Amino acid sequence: MSRFRAFTPAIATILTDDERTRVTRWDFDPGAETGHHTHGLAYIVVPVTDMKMRIVDADGERDVFVPAGAAYARPAGIEHNVMNADDKPMCFVEVEMKR
Repeated sequence: MSRFRAFTPAIATILTDDERTRVTRWDFDPGAETGHHTHGLAYIVVPVTDMKMRIVDADGERDVFVPAGAAYARPAGIEHNVMNADDKPMCFVEVEMKR
């Protein structure tokens, strides 16, 4: 058995992208993930569904619950991998601020 697990990517759909913002819908099947990445822009996340996310970053790995309709903001420079840690699909909308 391989020591590497299969990678199931989350699906990113760009809803709008102009000179000020980029809005992306992220859909995750159970176990899907973004892959490790660095945010070049400040951003806001608004969950469409309740989300049980597994965050992997420099501080380690932790599960975080964010209810549908809540929102949170993060600055540019965040580095992490986001995974769906639930047994049902999850979805959020990410708004990146370009200026």
